[in-house]
Parts: sequence; C-alpha cells; structure tokens
Amino acid sequence: MSERFYSDARLYDRLFAGGEPATEFYRAEAEKQGGSVLELGCGTGRKLIPIASAGYPCTGLDLSADMLTEAQRKADERALAVEWVRGDMREFDFGRTFDLVFIAANSLLHLHETADLLGCFRSVRAHLAPGARFVFDVFNPNARFLADADGVRRTRDGLSFVDPDRGDVRVDVAETYDAAAQVTRGTWYFSAESEPDFLVAPLELRSVFPQELPLLLSAAGLRLVERFGDWSGGPFTSDAPIQLCVCESD
Repeated sequence: MSERFYSDARLYDRLFAGGEPATEFYRAEAEKQGGSVLELGCGTGRKLIPIASAGYPCTGLDLSADMLTEAQRKADERALAVEWVRGDMREFDFGRTFDLVFIAANSLLHLHETADLLGCFRSVRAHLAPGARFVFDVFNPNARFLADADGVRRTRDGLSFVDPDRGDVRVDVAETYDAAAQVTRGTWYFSAESEPDFLVAPLELRSVFPQELPLLLSAAGLRLVERFGDWSGGPFTSDAPIQLCVCESD
C-alpha cells in the first residue's frame, strides 16, 4: 500500500501543493448533495477540511496514522470538528449512511486486486443514503506513457518544491509497468543539495481502464451516471487526463 510514501505528511503536502480545482469540485458536490460527507483515503484532509469549513458534517477514513495526525492538527487549527478514522477502504462499516462519499487524487488506485476494488465499491454502496452520490477521480491510462516506464530514474518535472528545513527539493522517479497486473511500480527519490535521497519510497498504482470501470461498479451495485475528463466538467474523451466519475446506487 506504499506506506513509506505517506510517512511524512507535511512533506506530502508540500509535494502536492495546489489542487484548488479538485478541491472546489468536491466542495461543490457536497453543496449539491447537502448533508453528511465521507472521504475515503482522506490523507491530510486537503479536500475534506474545506468542505467541513463550509459547515457540512465530515468524516475522513485513511490507512495512514501519520496522515490522519496531520489532518487532525489542521482541523484543530481551524476549530473544525471532523471525525478522523483509521481504516481500510477495502472494507469498512460506520453503521450509518452519508449523502456524499468520495475518493480523490487517485487514492482508489492503491487497490490493485479486482476483489479489493469490488470490496471498496460494495462498502461504499452500503453507506449511501437515498439519493446519495459516490464521486471519485482516477487518471485515464495513457498507453504511450505506460510503455515508456522503463525503470530509468529521471527527474520529474513540475514536482520540485521548497522544504523549510532542507531548501530546494528535487524529485526523481523510476517506474516500470506490470501489464498483467495493470500496476505501475515506481520508486520515488527525494533529494536536497545537502541531503541526497533523504527519502526513497515505493509507490504502486493500478490502472483502471475506461471500459472496465462501469463493469466493476455495476458488479458492486453502483451505476456510473456521469464521467468527466477534467475539473471543469468537460467531456470524457480518449485523451482526457482523468476519469472523474459520478455514481449512484443501481
């Protein structure tokens, strides 16, 4: 589950700073639905805290205790009451339903096995209130990009950032693609001038292809009602960067 990649929550937030369009999309979904919100794979609360700030009852579930500790710290700073729960999105039971359930930022792709994806989707369905929606985003697999995953370490453009303690941080990535498993297996290297490779962490993400996605959802009792290709609600096309999916109970 790539635990080491998420072991430094503040470093993670600096690596993936920004993301306002995604945050605004999920906040708008919460406004449409009203009521309670559950985020699976909530991390440090980057999406959920703005929703809680708008006054919606929020619950966040994540497998990483480090990420949840940072989420709690950020919520406390804003005097927000958010329920943070350590748990596994493959199978969970809160004993109640929600008006919106969402999974952001490719977090769903940490589930590599079909049985795990189905387990997650079935748990989601059991937690949807009448009229509720399940929304998630995953990348749209690009065959050329996957084929170029040759295991060579390269600097990843656009991911450098400044760490208050280390200064400028460079990020290198080496990836291979396991076509049989549909999993990209990567190693991420974080380096500062005075501290080369201060963090080396694996990150493995499954690809979910557009044609298989509705079948997986249907097998779990869910129905894909809309699929967008970007955060502005543009149409999903073959070259869209993401699959932004809106689902309901079947």
